Amino acid sequence: MRVLIVTAVPAERDAVVRGVGATAPEVAELPVPGGVLHRLSPAPPTGPPLTVDVLAAGVGPAAAAAGTAAALTAAAVARTPYDLAVSAGIGGGFTTARPAAAGPVAAGPTTTATARPADAEPAATAPASTGSATTAPAATPHLGSVVVADAIVAADLGAETPDGFAAVTDLGFGTVEHLPPAPLVAAVAEATDAVRGTVLTVSTVTGSAERAAELLRRHPRAVAEAMEGFGVAEAAAAQSVPTLEVRTLSNAVGPRDRAAWRIWEALEALAGAFATIAPLLGTWTFDPEGTRQ
Repeated sequence: MRVLIVTAVPAERDAVVRGVGATAPEVAELPVPGGVLHRLSPAPPTGPPLTVDVLAAGVGPAAAAAGTAAALTAAAVARTPYDLAVSAGIGGGFTTARPAAAGPVAAGPTTTATARPADAEPAATAPASTGSATTAPAATPHLGSVVVADAIVAADLGAETPDGFAAVTDLGFGTVEHLPPAPLVAAVAEATDAVRGTVLTVSTVTGSAERAAELLRRHPRAVAEAMEGFGVAEAAAAQSVPTLEVRTLSNAVGPRDRAAWRIWEALEALAGAFATIAPLLGTWTFDPEGTRQ
């Protein structure tokens, strides 16, 4: 089992490395400027050997996509492809109560894969589907919470129109959503006591109550926003690699109040989450026939 974990900044990378392995990581250079992988080989409790590479790719969806694509391509050329790509880091949380009835998230072409425990019977590939895995309201997270995306959505990829924002899918092209493997999302959420829901990818961090309310109106199941998940998912989808997104919450989405941010606590929670997630990943395998939608 080979896993690529992509963060934005070195502080997030180091928190993940602390959580995944007790020993010092190997350092490997990628054939791109600034591309440095921190490689760990924790011993899984069962199943095949586990290799975890952690990359700080930079801030924003473009940097995340470029770094993820470089790492995935280098691994594929070396004939050691990754089984899973994970977007990880801290982020803002939608910590206010969400609407009582949530509608579906804007749907577009997605990439999914079937995940299962390593000792399970082989599973048939699920039929293609579009849209979010569920439209049930998400729980409301709090600062320090772990959140796991059951949908990774590009919240500001589209156009402003006289009638409001239109996602690229509404304009007839592109995609705005990727769905992580539902069984793995459920297992990770249960193991880490995480809140499951939509994690939004934005290129501009929300700084007002009005913007936060608008995002929550358009995406009622949103539990967090960050800047890299969709970039990681796009790069992974291009190579048919399933994606997971895990965040810990350092601040509330809305007016910027630096005094209320809890970055250190969120980084410690991130390390703790991956101390739990790493052994779990070692017990899973992924169906190579994952459906491309």
